[in-house]
Amino acid sequence: MLALLITVAGCSSADDAARAAVPGPGTKVTELCRKLDKALPSKVDGQDRRDPTPASALTAGWGNPAIILRCGVPRPAEMSDPEADGVGVNGVGWLLQKQKDGSFRFTSTLRKGYVEVTIPAKRTGDGMAPLVDLAPAIKKAVPVGIAD
Repeated sequence: MLALLITVAGCSSADDAARAAVPGPGTKVTELCRKLDKALPSKVDGQDRRDPTPASALTAGWGNPAIILRCGVPRPAEMSDPEADGVGVNGVGWLLQKQKDGSFRFTSTLRKGYVEVTIPAKRTGDGMAPLVDLAPAIKKAVPVGIAD
């Protein structure tokens, strides 16, 4: 019986890893995303980096529940809506979308590639602190402009 408990306990830690769909942008944006991955901070909102599965230079994560970054996502249709909510954080513009589960999804605007950051409902109490931590890396790696 003890062996069974050890086996079950051993499996549970792998099950709490965050998952994120890997975007499939073109070559130019993929290169920007690789530069961004190298520039990302080791901590966001005080949480250590814990990348989601599957492993990719186009995705990153911090903490548990994870703040997830995906680089090279498609342009959200809501960006065409003049009534859409937007915010600016330390020189990076974001489309703000509150999700049905209470989480927030932010997608960068006016950059050569779209960067999406999802803040889970349990982590929204710190407001936009994750975006403050991510802004320097985004400004460094993803130039201002219009994504293709």
